[in-house]
Amino acid sequence: MIDLLALPFLACLVLTGIHAYLGLHVLARGVIFVDLALAQVAALGITVGLLAGHAPGSAAAYGYALAFAVGGGLLFAVTPVRKGPLPQEAIIGIVYAVSAALTVLVVDRAPQGAERIKQLLVGSILTVTAGDVAGLAALYAAVGLVHALARGPLLAISFAPADAAGLRVVVWDALFYASFALVVTSSVRLAGVLLVFSYLVVPAAIAALLVVGVGPRLAVGWLVGAVVSAAGLVAAYRWDLPTGAAVVAAFGAALALTAAARGARAVTAAVRAQGVVALRPAVLALAVLIALAGALLMLFPMMDHPWLDGLERIVPSVQEAFLTRTERGVRRDTTEALARSEAQLGELRTLESDLQWGARTLDPERRERLRQFLAGRSELVAGDRLVLRTLRARARERQRYWLGLPLLALGGVAAISVSRRARSRATSSP
Repeated sequence: MIDLLALPFLACLVLTGIHAYLGLHVLARGVIFVDLALAQVAALGITVGLLAGHAPGSAAAYGYALAFAVGGGLLFAVTPVRKGPLPQEAIIGIVYAVSAALTVLVVDRAPQGAERIKQLLVGSILTVTAGDVAGLAALYAAVGLVHALARGPLLAISFAPADAAGLRVVVWDALFYASFALVVTSSVRLAGVLLVFSYLVVPAAIAALLVVGVGPRLAVGWLVGAVVSAAGLVAAYRWDLPTGAAVVAAFGAALALTAAARGARAVTAAVRAQGVVALRPAVLALAVLIALAGALLMLFPMMDHPWLDGLERIVPSVQEAFLTRTERGVRRDTTEALARSEAQLGELRTLESDLQWGARTLDPERRERLRQFLAGRSELVAGDRLVLRTLRARARERQRYWLGLPLLALGGVAAISVSRRARSRATSSP
């Protein structure tokens, strides 16, 4: 695994190094989607080059992408950030939407259009070479040097716009967006639009939630990028997932965990300062959710109820209590058969994944037998799941009033009680 993921991980570190820094500027300027827009413009340039007969990874296609992205960057440089009837964020959104639509139209004329769009979105970071990593590192080091030499005006425009009133903002913005376009164009070829956007925004956002100051935020952003990249690559290998999508999902999970931790810390501080009264909004929200869950179960028993599915997995008797004796026997037998089939299917898929990643080899005849056995076992699993879904549907029809009505009443009474106490406290306070 280490040999296979070493180069992709190094590529992720290179992407983190430049994008975490640029992300600080993007967040400070409030142009969150500029990277996504420029990445999409670069993708449009690649597709135009593709339609012109150039291979996606060729120098000519890169030239098309760079020309399109630099043009988009210069457009953003000359548009006002907050002044005028049309703010810059609106222009960024328009550029992204139009570029995405044009990309679809252009790729539709090219062979294997759907595969091209998928590659532009998720990239091919798993197949990166040592030359790709070295080239990107050298390019991004040069861009970093330019930004270091011009750090005074660039930082002032992003983080202290009031102090930058005497600067030639358009000129420095042109430098910023041109270098930004160069980075994005190079990154999109390797990592795809979604991954590039994640590397730009998420590490910087997490750093902004945790620390203050450009230096500390940059250090935290680099650390987050490295750790999350490693986690995403390992998850992609372990569970045979698309690499780019797995890393993007890991970034999303990291941001969610950071926000949850900050929220928990804020709630803890409020409870220490105000007592349990600080939990009243959370209790009210929970009561409303309970009432809503009960109402939905009563009105639409056949819809998905994830909370009830999870409860039944933990405590099977919650469902079995609403099944007949025969149905309970069928459920138990089917659940055991499904567990055995899923275990066998997991072993077979692990073998298939090892074959795809080159960890093991099989002759063509055995590969075909493995494929057929996988298909057959998958059909058995699908049949067992269908039986369980049928039994669940029967239970839902019987649970709709026995569970739904009490939940609706409990949540409603709790919500009314909390609201009344909040109003009485508000009226009694001076």
